[in-house]
Amino acid sequence: MTIHTHDDTYEPAHTASQTALALDELQLYGYRPFDEPDPRPMPDGQRLAVAVADIFDALVATLEDTRMEPDLEEVLWGQVNLFHRATARVERSLDENEQAQRRLQREQDGSEVKSTELERLTAEGLTLIERRNCMDMMRDHAATEFVHHTGSTWRPRTGSMVNRQHMTAALIDSRDFLAAKRRAETEVMLPAGPKVALTGGTDFNDHRLIWGKLDQVRTKYPDMVLLHGGSPKGAELIAAKWAEARGVTQVAFKPDWTKHAKAAPFKRNDAMLEVLPVGVLVFPGTGIQENLADKAKKLGIPVMKFEKGA
Repeated sequence: MTIHTHDDTYEPAHTASQTALALDELQLYGYRPFDEPDPRPMPDGQRLAVAVADIFDALVATLEDTRMEPDLEEVLWGQVNLFHRATARVERSLDENEQAQRRLQREQDGSEVKSTELERLTAEGLTLIERRNCMDMMRDHAATEFVHHTGSTWRPRTGSMVNRQHMTAALIDSRDFLAAKRRAETEVMLPAGPKVALTGGTDFNDHRLIWGKLDQVRTKYPDMVLLHGGSPKGAELIAAKWAEARGVTQVAFKPDWTKHAKAAPFKRNDAMLEVLPVGVLVFPGTGIQENLADKAKKLGIPVMKFEKGA
């Protein structure tokens, strides 16, 4: 009589485990972003704001009253910059998507394959725009928290900090998508409204005078855009803080010292006046301020000079 024994622990040799085979299948045929419309929603704006605030609160609570407190502001700056750089990464992907759409537009031959691929790229572009706008929103919330905890305004070390309109659509033609993308970018980087230039020395700190005069100008031009030299202190910093407090768009014309050396502030003045502002507010400073005032007068641009205690 033959007795059969069954060993539950026995398993024949495999070239690969079932788990490995399943993972291989997922890698080859599994879901990829943009393979098909992603059914998942974008994060809730309110929950994002709370999450960003929690990040800052946790860092402040942990580092305050310790030997790490001198580094706290730099750490918080880095948190805002994290979202700022993430926005730039998504923006680069969006630019690549745009180039791919343009290439496919040229290659359209009436086939379903090419048409479907272009539709996929258009849908991908829309999702990238939503992701970029979400990163923008988190960056803005983080910048607000930075001001709250440090009392300083967050600014990127290089480049611009812009806010973009939220854009969604059920179905958009690729050409319409590209045109809308370019138009939206142009409107953000070239804000509409009358431009008002301001210049002042780094040692002039009469904030009441500067805010008061800017409020008067804003009464006349409610949709004004403030142009200034972007100085890290003095009159132009005070003007920048006024713009932030009043919700006024501002454009900082910083001197390009690398390119123009000692002539940089004067070349900056030329660039500012090329925008043709409706007026120039001049506060006490140096020859740089006088240079801007003189050049503005020659162009027929109204110049308003203010002295200390004016």
